[in-house]
Amino acid sequence: MSVVQEGLKTCYNLQMNKLNSLAKILRKNQTQQEKKLWNILRNRQLSGFKFKRQYPIGNYIVDFACREAKLVIEIDGGQHNTSNGISYDEIRSEYLKHAGFMVLRFWNNEIDENIEGVYQKIAELLQRKE
Repeated sequence: MSVVQEGLKTCYNLQMNKLNSLAKILRKNQTQQEKKLWNILRNRQLSGFKFKRQYPIGNYIVDFACREAKLVIEIDGGQHNTSNGISYDEIRSEYLKHAGFMVLRFWNNEIDENIEGVYQKIAELLQRKE
């Protein structure tokens, strides 16, 4: 392995360690909406699909990911409704789509006020993936 390849490998490993550490912190500090949705997604409760929470994909950490169905679920709060938030989410979603994932977004109030509807939307999408 060349010096350049070694350097790239070291940078990649450092970046992944950083992301994994941040993901662990995020898992320990979930929002109420993330907790509520995780109770539905965990332990293959939804059509037998396995979900991960606060899961690194590339340079991003997504709220929930199902690798088998190539599905990412994001829960958005008010910070996502600013011009900067919207631009960042568009770039992030484009990256995830390019990586082969479908991105499904819900607002906090959808989780709070209509968890059954959220469940139904995810379940319908997963049925199409089977």
